[in-house]
Amino acid sequence: MSGPLLMTFNAGSSSVKIGLFSIEGERLDRIAHALIDFRHSPLTFHLVEGKAVFDVELKASHADHLIDVMAETLDWISEHYDLSELSCVGHRVVHGGDAFDGPVLIDDDSLARIEALSILAPLHQPQALRLIRAMRQVRPELVQVASFDTVFHRTNPDLIRRFALPRKLHDRGIKRYGFHGLSYKFIASELRRQFPEAAAGRVIAAHLGSGASLCAMLDGMSQDTSMGFSTIDGVPMATRCGALDPGVVLHLLQQEHRPVEEVEDMLYRQSGLKGVSGGISADCRELQASNDPRAKEALDLFTLRIAGEIGRLAMSIGGLDALVFTAGIGENDATIRAAVAGHLCWMGLTLSDEANQKNLPCISVPESQVKAFVIPTNEERVIAKEASSVRKRKAAT
Repeated sequence: MSGPLLMTFNAGSSSVKIGLFSIEGERLDRIAHALIDFRHSPLTFHLVEGKAVFDVELKASHADHLIDVMAETLDWISEHYDLSELSCVGHRVVHGGDAFDGPVLIDDDSLARIEALSILAPLHQPQALRLIRAMRQVRPELVQVASFDTVFHRTNPDLIRRFALPRKLHDRGIKRYGFHGLSYKFIASELRRQFPEAAAGRVIAAHLGSGASLCAMLDGMSQDTSMGFSTIDGVPMATRCGALDPGVVLHLLQQEHRPVEEVEDMLYRQSGLKGVSGGISADCRELQASNDPRAKEALDLFTLRIAGEIGRLAMSIGGLDALVFTAGIGENDATIRAAVAGHLCWMGLTLSDEANQKNLPCISVPESQVKAFVIPTNEERVIAKEASSVRKRKAAT
C-alpha cells in the first residue's frame, strides 16, 4: 500500500500498542494495529491487518533502549507497507503535569520536560521515553508528537485538584491530575456524535479495563475524575488497589518494616481483583467462571467501589443524566455493568437486560431517568488526530 502514513505508539507499563494509519487529506484510517508484550521472552510482535493476524518472534531482546526492538519491528512492518511514506509518529505519554496543556512536537526541550515528569509516573513515563528515543535513533527524520493522558483533566477546578495537605506541597505539584484522558476525549466526542442530547448534560464515563477510572463531564469537559496523583488511585483494578488509607502504607513501612519496593509491588501488581481473589486471577472472566467465594468477593468489591465513585462524581456535577461504559471490561462485560447499575437504582438508572447482554450502544430502558451507553474507546485515533494536527502546524511554519 502506498500513500502518506502515520504511526501511533500507546505505551503501557509492560507493553506497547502500535497503530498504523493512512492519511488522505483530513481523513485518517487505521489500516493495521499491533502489540508487543515485554513480559514474555522471546518478544512477540502481534500484527492485525484486516482479517489477517501475524505473530512474529523478534530476535531483538528487551534492552532498556528498545532501539533494536523498534528497528526490527519497523523492518517487519515494511514488508507489508511502504514506510518511506511514514511522515509522523504519535506517542501516548501518561503524564503531562502542569507543563503541557495539549499535544506537543517532540524536540530536545519538550523531551527534557517530559523526562522531568517521570518522577510522577515511574511505571509508565520511562516506557514512552524509551520508545521516543528509539524512534529518534532509528528514524531521526520523522516528526514525533506527544499526546498526554492528563491534559483532558486540566479543566478540573483547582478545588477538585487539591489534597488537604500543606499548601507548599500543592505548589510543588502534589495534586490530583487524573488519567485515561485520551480515552475520555474520544468518548466525549463519540457521545456527542451518537447521542448529542445526552452529551450536553451531566455525564460520567467509566473506563473499565485492567486499569480503571471514571470521569465526570459537563458538556464534554472533565470536571472531576477518580484517579488523582497517580494511576494507582480511585477504584480497584486488575492488580492495583485503588484508593487506600495512607495509614496502611505507613503501617507496612514502619510497623512491618517492609521494603519500599515490596510495598510498591504489592500495591501495583498484587492487589485489586488479583489480591482480593487470593491470587485466582486479575481477569473478570476467569473470576466469573470460578466457584471460589473469594472470586465473587473480588468482583463484588470491584462493582461496589465503581458504583460508589459514580455517586461521588455525580455530586461534583450536580446529578447524573448519562453513564457511559468503555474499555475492555466496560465494553464487553454485561455482568459487571449490571452489577454496577444494580447499586444505582436509587439514582433512577434501570438497564435493559436484553440490550445489556447484546452490548448495544444504549443499554438503559426508555423510561430510565439516567441513560446508560456502551461506547468502544479508541485512544489510538485521538493520538493520530493530535499528531496529524501538530504535523500540519509544523509544516505550515
